[in-house]
Amino acid sequence: MAERELEKAYRPSAVEGAVYERWLAADVFAPDGAGSRADASKPPFVIIQPPPNVTGSLHLGHAQRTAVEDLMIRHARMQGRPALFLPGLDHASIAAQVVLDGILAREGETRASLGRDRYLERMHEFVERTRGVILGQQRRVGASADWGRLRFTMDEGSARAVRHAFAALYRDGLAYRTEALINWCPTCRTSLSDLEVIATPTTGTIWSVRYHLIDESTGAPDPDSWISVATTRPETILGDTGVAVHPDDVRYAALVGREVRIPFVERDVPIVADESVDRAFGSGAVKVTPAHDATDLETGRRHGLASIDVMADDGTINERGGAYAGLDRFAARTRILDDLVAQGDFADARPHEMVLGRCQRSDDIVEPRLKTQWFIRTAPLAERALEVTRSGRTTILPERFEKVWEHWLTGIRDWNVSRQLWWGHRIPAWYCPDGHITVTELEEGPAACGSCGCDPSQLRQDPDIFDTWFSSGLWPFSTLGWPDATDDLARYYPGSVMETGYDIIFFWVARMVMLGLALLDEAPFATVYLSGLIRDPYGRKMSKTTGNVVDPLEIIDSMGADALRFALIHGATPGLDQKFGAARVENARNFVNKLWNATRYVLGARPVSIPPGTSRQAPNPAHLGPGELWIRSRRAATIDAVDGAMAEFQFAEVTRSLYEAIWSEFCDWGIELSKVRLSDVDLPGPEREATWWTLVETLDTYLRLLHPVMPFVTEELWGSLPHESDDPSLLMVATWPRSDAGDPAAMDAGGIDSDAIDAAAVEAGASDSDAGDPAAMDAGGIGSGAIDAAAVEAGASDVESERASAMVGPLIDFVRAARNARAEGGLEASAWLGLRVVVPAHLSEAFEGLRPAIARLARARPLEVVGSRAELAESDAPGTIAVISGDIEARIIPSANQAAAGDRDRERLEKELAEAEGFLAGANGRLANTQFMTKAPPEVVAGALARAEELAELVRRLRAHLEA
Repeated sequence: MAERELEKAYRPSAVEGAVYERWLAADVFAPDGAGSRADASKPPFVIIQPPPNVTGSLHLGHAQRTAVEDLMIRHARMQGRPALFLPGLDHASIAAQVVLDGILAREGETRASLGRDRYLERMHEFVERTRGVILGQQRRVGASADWGRLRFTMDEGSARAVRHAFAALYRDGLAYRTEALINWCPTCRTSLSDLEVIATPTTGTIWSVRYHLIDESTGAPDPDSWISVATTRPETILGDTGVAVHPDDVRYAALVGREVRIPFVERDVPIVADESVDRAFGSGAVKVTPAHDATDLETGRRHGLASIDVMADDGTINERGGAYAGLDRFAARTRILDDLVAQGDFADARPHEMVLGRCQRSDDIVEPRLKTQWFIRTAPLAERALEVTRSGRTTILPERFEKVWEHWLTGIRDWNVSRQLWWGHRIPAWYCPDGHITVTELEEGPAACGSCGCDPSQLRQDPDIFDTWFSSGLWPFSTLGWPDATDDLARYYPGSVMETGYDIIFFWVARMVMLGLALLDEAPFATVYLSGLIRDPYGRKMSKTTGNVVDPLEIIDSMGADALRFALIHGATPGLDQKFGAARVENARNFVNKLWNATRYVLGARPVSIPPGTSRQAPNPAHLGPGELWIRSRRAATIDAVDGAMAEFQFAEVTRSLYEAIWSEFCDWGIELSKVRLSDVDLPGPEREATWWTLVETLDTYLRLLHPVMPFVTEELWGSLPHESDDPSLLMVATWPRSDAGDPAAMDAGGIDSDAIDAAAVEAGASDSDAGDPAAMDAGGIGSGAIDAAAVEAGASDVESERASAMVGPLIDFVRAARNARAEGGLEASAWLGLRVVVPAHLSEAFEGLRPAIARLARARPLEVVGSRAELAESDAPGTIAVISGDIEARIIPSANQAAAGDRDRERLEKELAEAEGFLAGANGRLANTQFMTKAPPEVVAGALARAEELAELVRRLRAHLEA
């Protein structure tokens, strides 16, 4: 493929749209697309996208979840797996009706004025206009979804799946219709499931009201005899059908069996004894309103009390409320209290800590109401859902949410699936005049009543629709063609990962698992990845009221989609919220620019002996210097680090590893080391070529590894590089890199030997005791010598690269230490200063091979190697700066006008000594840990011992120099 030229500066707006169009034109998003290079023999990788609301617009949560899902899909695609990222849209029943109702109100219309059919026509027109908005926004984030398989929760395929699912559940006795107390939202005018009710602690009031006893001789209320009852909702007095006291409450023992008169509705009701009464609540006597309280309903059923609903759907008092009919419930409360005071029956009012249920959507106070609804019997479904997580067939990340999962599913209540709305899937149940119920999956309805056979013209369909989460619960398989036995269903069900927010683990994830098991006898996915919420830099929830909402499209417009994706993924830890601010995106944008400039440098440094269009070649090891061998070793270690993080779903660690490898290692050191060789006119041509090919090889690898995170810029840059003859034209479908480490049979498709890498990480000193140790840290954040040894432990094949790398790492640490010493000594960064250095024998070969580069990077002129520390000590004089880095020790000799203050040098060395002593204490503490010494692998213990010895020697030398 032809190499493309790069502009001087990266402009996301000029690249991203064009790159996305190239992907679409190549048909590479679909696992079976014309441009797919998927290996059909490999297991597919499937993510069914959580469908965003069709009426919504992209927010940071959408962007973060899309980026994480797309990262996994792109990674699997590059591994050669058939990767299906199936997109969709949710009809968002209540949310969509709220939006459309607002539009109608501005037109002077209402749902009622239009009628059901015309209202639904308007809704379809509205949805058709808005659906393209969210889809276009997802494309701008870079979602590589299979748009040819786009689904909508209200399309015919979904409608058919809903009918079949409900009919199957009904036949199995798992769906039933009954009168029950349900949660009612007067604003949304529909019932709600328990999950949609937010328990809100509040300080309310408990009122005591007098109910007059009925004179048994006259049948009239006795004005001088009453019982005081406690209530937090005086408006429901109108629906009272009894008063309850505890059977052991001696205060009321004589009153049990008598009657009282309910004020305002002139209803005589009995006083009953029931153990549900809390004697410490109020007066110990409570009003019983079976139609408006769950406990009261059970009490009423035990004692045969009537259930009287006194509330209309809009929260006003209905015709059963007598003089209060038509009043809003809270206006009625105020009027009733005033009237009680006026007639002398108001006894007391006290503050009361209570929990109010509020509608998740409208924030209105939810009313318990008695209605006939459809329910799903959840206990048997929940038991199967618990079994798949307990057995490990489905894993929840992070693991701590499995305890929450267990708690909720163990105490689950039946699911009310009826909703009194119009926009949604209508319940496929028909009722005949005799009250028989017929449920069918047929779109046209039943041909006759299933019980008595009456004519279909006499049947009436249930006016309610399903809870949105019922159709969403079928999403993992309805999108693949179920209930039909389609090829897609056979190939892509169950899915691989379900990524979603932890806040809907029960709204959605539990329902998907329960319904998947009930209808297909298989859990719908292997892994549940729970994302956290996006918060502002101060940890506050983003909201329009607070004024801290960030529009992701504005970020894309100003800094590009790659910067946004990197920033969001960099903060992504399963189950944890992340703080998001402009600084994080700016850092990601700078990273994009660094990568762009590094690629332009590499392309511009091409030796004249390599003509443009030459196919990429592997560097000839015989012509590589220690710097190039180090670069190749770091490249292999980075592949392993990224593979390990991907296997553990630690995507933030993926971005950290790549940021360090590309910026801190490749750009800051690899390229700088190469400049000396590439500019050396005396260096033989094959060696210059090998140096350049090493840069190209490493850059090619890093672009592949970074592509799932930053797809646009990596695609553009990769197209500018030389390629091998069998490379595809697009990076998106290029092969995922391999480090050649470890046993291939033990590797995942990503190419990682987890046991070897785990040992490597420990060997590399990545422990709490060594965290932040500058002597142990290379540019990538891990001691280079240790990680190079780790790469060897992991089975890296290029022994020469590893040997050279183990020597180059300490030399880079030395250059960094020399730079730090100059900076802290107040010396000018660009000044050329003398440097005398003692190099241990095992590093001398690498030092000589990199001597020109070390002199250039440390700004050392002259650079003199001396034979011993004693000889080096002869350089000590006022203004001389000591550098101690691992086994290397040096003195910076300032010029007359560049002398450093002696006290500054002492402060620096004292600081280094304190840090080294702290790390040594940690290392010794680790060795004193009996559990570590007895259970850690022998090679890990040996590494810890060696590390402690190294730190002890560093402490000794720093102390000796300070004493001198």
